[in-house]
Amino acid sequence: MAESIRQFEHQAQSQGYCRIAGIDEVGRGPLAGPVVAAAVMLSDDFAVTGITDSKRLSPRVRLRLHDEIYANARAVGIGIVDPVEIDRINILQASLQAMSMAVDNLCPEPDCLLIDGQWPIGAEIYQQTIVKGDLRSISVAAASIVAKVTRDRIMERYSLDYPEYGFSGHKGYPTRAHVRALEEHGWCPIHRRSFKGVSRHNHRYFRPNPEKTACFTGFSGSA
Repeated sequence: MAESIRQFEHQAQSQGYCRIAGIDEVGRGPLAGPVVAAAVMLSDDFAVTGITDSKRLSPRVRLRLHDEIYANARAVGIGIVDPVEIDRINILQASLQAMSMAVDNLCPEPDCLLIDGQWPIGAEIYQQTIVKGDLRSISVAAASIVAKVTRDRIMERYSLDYPEYGFSGHKGYPTRAHVRALEEHGWCPIHRRSFKGVSRHNHRYFRPNPEKTACFTGFSGSA
């Protein structure tokens, strides 16, 4: 019998928890941009269908589900950690920090966390880690969709500041086009300089033309 995508939520409810949040992050692999996490708390009567791992959905479907999640979820929180902090503390710690921020931005406060992956976060709340949670928990899957759409929008906005890199097309992942842009222009302020694909270009800093740059300063960690 197929595993129910609500089984972890039902199990938590049977243990007495009533404010259950799913947590997921996106953006560990890119060479540029932030890591983004989302925390989503669904109501018992949440009836949006088609929720699954964001990587299995087309951009059009992800965007539709993102809007439906925001319209129907009990609460949504976002956490964002920028490339400077990623370089300072490493990508794993930055991912956990982003997830903690997302939980802190939930209202009401959850009493149970379902976290994608194998690492718990720094929160004094009951939590359960779930390997491949974005396929096995509807709350985690909803969080993966919100995090993915949020990060994609950030990278699309950054592409206006740094059009030479084509961030709107690859979202900072190490595609051939991105690697070629790094070889041609060097690194820009949103690159993760500690990552191998960028560090080899650390001697070359891209200086944008101020007349062509939108001067975007970034996003906060709140929703």
